[in-house]
Amino acid sequence: MKNYLGLMKLRVVELLLVTTVPALFIASEGIPSVSVTFWSLLGGTLAAGGANAFNIVIEADSDRLMKRTANRPIATGEISRKNGLIFSLFISILSLLIFHIFTTNLATILTAIAIIFYVLIYTITLKRNTSQNIVWGGIAGCMPVLIGQAAVSNSLTTTSWLFFMVIFFWTPPHFWALAVRYKDDYAAAGIPMLPVVAPMKSVIRQMWFHSTAMSLTSIALVINARMSLLILVISILLILAWNQQLINLTKSPTEPNASKLFQASIVFLSVYSLLIVVGVLLK
Repeated sequence: MKNYLGLMKLRVVELLLVTTVPALFIASEGIPSVSVTFWSLLGGTLAAGGANAFNIVIEADSDRLMKRTANRPIATGEISRKNGLIFSLFISILSLLIFHIFTTNLATILTAIAIIFYVLIYTITLKRNTSQNIVWGGIAGCMPVLIGQAAVSNSLTTTSWLFFMVIFFWTPPHFWALAVRYKDDYAAAGIPMLPVVAPMKSVIRQMWFHSTAMSLTSIALVINARMSLLILVISILLILAWNQQLINLTKSPTEPNASKLFQASIVFLSVYSLLIVVGVLLK
């Protein structure tokens, strides 16, 4: 069971759930129902885990070439590709059934799109063919906020799309900061992550573009949702803290500073998501 859970990359799934919860609060304009919250989080965990498991099945050969991924269950042979594929299909279908039975049709459709996009567009099509793979492939990771909104209201709103864009622009700097640390691994596996194929100055310049866009959409979300001035001020301070780490990386483009930016990105998304919840409750 431990090996099968390993296929789901649950540490990655945690971040997806972190953004689903505030989406549920926004859609409910307060505390969401326990039932919708439980089934949305369970269905979301299975959907993201299923997509991740498909990813590991497909990339088993390249995983063996990377120190960071060489211990994954299929790369080590602890789980066969066939069994991994069966597991991926089972939990993905189960997630769709959960959303269909306990939430809404739109949430079910969006979940199916997220799984298909991650597997077919990102893993199979983009990842090995463009250095902008994570920019567009990251769309799958933005879907939980739309799914959370749809699970409650069976519709999408301007606020939910703004939250989508926050995560869309957050994803590249977050992932590129990690890729700086593991660029030798990606190079060995022949995966053209931006830090592998572009000068560090170019990587940092593109980080700044996405960071600036993320900052603006983060503020726009708070304003659009008519949250309090306190939430807006704290959000701006959080953005400044994030950008300070990017300034440090710009001044000294080293692996330790890239790692600090990666950690800062996780803190930013977690705290910002909590702020959204608090902002909804204070309205």
